[in-house]
Amino acid sequence: MKAVYFAWVRERIGTPEEEIAPPASVHTAGELVRWLAGQGEGYAHAFEKPDVIRVALDKKHVEPETPIAGAREVAFFPPMTGG
Repeated sequence: MKAVYFAWVRERIGTPEEEIAPPASVHTAGELVRWLAGQGEGYAHAFEKPDVIRVALDKKHVEPETPIAGAREVAFFPPMTGG
């Protein structure tokens, strides 16, 4: 699965995108965020407050309990503001 990172999530991880292979025990968008937080210091910093991270699967924003099975791309965003 391709992971794409935006704004300060990208800055903290140090890459705009990468291929990831979460273990079979990771079933939802929220579990994926928690799994990524354990993948190194930059990831831990980027995902230290998982409840503020927004996730999109195949370009559609989803809730943390949304299953990730079959997704080809997952994107991670910090909280958004503006108008």
